[in-house]
Amino acid sequence: MQAHERITEALQRGAAEGGALVPFMTAGYPEPDTFIETLHAVAEHADVVEIGVPFSDPMADGMTIQRSSFAAIEKGVSLRWILETLTEHREDIDTPLVLMSYLNPLLAYGYDELGAAALKAGVCGFIVPDLPFEESAAFREAMQAHGIGLVQLVTPATPADRLETLCRESRGFVYAVTITGITGGGAELPAEVTDYLENVSEVSSLPVCAGFGIRSRADVERLAGAAAGVIVGSALVEVLERGDDPRAFLAALRTP
Repeated sequence: MQAHERITEALQRGAAEGGALVPFMTAGYPEPDTFIETLHAVAEHADVVEIGVPFSDPMADGMTIQRSSFAAIEKGVSLRWILETLTEHREDIDTPLVLMSYLNPLLAYGYDELGAAALKAGVCGFIVPDLPFEESAAFREAMQAHGIGLVQLVTPATPADRLETLCRESRGFVYAVTITGITGGGAELPAEVTDYLENVSEVSSLPVCAGFGIRSRADVERLAGAAAGVIVGSALVEVLERGDDPRAFLAALRTP
């Protein structure tokens, strides 16, 4: 089984059990020393974990994730540190991992070296929000050589023909952005969100996970059935920021 297929399998299993959950956490936040401990806590209630690579200009992220990214960078967290730390604890982590990174850290690391290092660290896929599909061939090919997938993002504004292309070329799952804007912006999910997600799910042969604006059990229940799973980012980062237990928060998303 290729690495990206582990993502797909885990999400399909989660969807069959009532809906998959993909929590997002910023690597090394709130403290680098507790990164693996926090990852284990988050993974207890996750089908897949999305790990954010701290970046100085996270244009798709709202203030919550920006704060966590800035704090992690100040404490020395980098892509190389993340991969080395994950590799050191590889045998302890069973949950498929996806790294969310902007393009610059990936370019600086070097695609060829990155693919081998990511696979060794247990990374199954990447999300790169500032890498257009038309410019992604070199990265996709370098990752695919190691069985690692590039997850494509679609939005409510994606034209039908482009939606088909992105769904066909995505690996692991399709990331369906639910709102126009940035993460953690406080906007409510639009009234037509379930219609949109059902349409993407009809086009995609992979699981579709909804992200942006999902903060509560009510949001999860509203999207159940329209998508295979949900991605919860800023709300979880806020839990970590307050020093609260991520296990309790994530468990509550799945428990009526």
